[in-house]
Amino acid sequence: MNDPSFQPIQRSLLDEMGLTEKEWARRRAWLAFTEEDVERLRELNKFASSYADLVIEELYNHFLSFEETKAFFRDPQTLQRVKSLQKAYFKGLTEGDYGLDYVAGRVNIGSVHARIGLEVKWYMGAYTFYMRTVGERIFRQFKNDLDKALSYYFSLKKLAYLDMILAIETIIFLREQTIRQQQEAIRELSTPVLQLREGLLILPIIGLIDTQRARQLTQGLLGAIRATRARVVILDITGVPAVDSKVANHLIQTVDASRLMGAIVIVTGLSGDVAQALVTIGVDLSRIRTVGDLQGGMEEAERILGYRVVRDENPARGTVR
Repeated sequence: MNDPSFQPIQRSLLDEMGLTEKEWARRRAWLAFTEEDVERLRELNKFASSYADLVIEELYNHFLSFEETKAFFRDPQTLQRVKSLQKAYFKGLTEGDYGLDYVAGRVNIGSVHARIGLEVKWYMGAYTFYMRTVGERIFRQFKNDLDKALSYYFSLKKLAYLDMILAIETIIFLREQTIRQQQEAIRELSTPVLQLREGLLILPIIGLIDTQRARQLTQGLLGAIRATRARVVILDITGVPAVDSKVANHLIQTVDASRLMGAIVIVTGLSGDVAQALVTIGVDLSRIRTVGDLQGGMEEAERILGYRVVRDENPARGTVR
């Protein structure tokens, strides 16, 4: 099933999926798709062109008989465009040109299906319907030579499996890519580096810290230090319920890396349980400057930066000098 917005896929997606000439040749060899199969499909092409319109009509009548697939074709103009694209797609099965351009077209089918949210079960069902319908026609056409009919059908079936694998692999790849991007966005939102004033950053951490998140935290902080030329960083872990030895070592490495970039790190919000756990597992805390809470950390940071807070006689205002 195609989408009316079908566009040629960029070769970059093939590169990302590792679909090179060598890989494509390996896949064809694995399914025993040989030059003999290519020749058979070329021989079948003229006959395939004769039944293409009828098969497509039957296929889309089948689609329209189910509410789930009918929903994709509410607009009559869209239905006609998609039928035309589908016809071209299935004609491509017997044209005999199966290089990387062919692969790119099949990968594009998968990307379109991923974009419109088509479930794999409908794609597989459509292909099953097509192969059954075409198979019936092939065996009727060559009923006097069943060996030839079988050879044509099996060659077509091999290519169909190659197609289905490409499309489904693309759907899975793009969905996993979307999940990774969403996870990355969530991690960035969960560890924001905020600039409180010139030379001062704060990184509030909430929730559990695993190794991957700790690494991402360090990278984000170092990038912010460089971008803002920060001299002091407050690392607030008030919202961190537990810290194990791996995470503690990551924090120490973050402190050391920040120091190399010219920034002093103040860790605030150590809970009693976390402090006791760090002592129990033998983490060297001598390299970390700690302050009990965030307010104390800000006061310490302002002292380092040379700021002085003076209470105004008017309690509605405060002046920082």
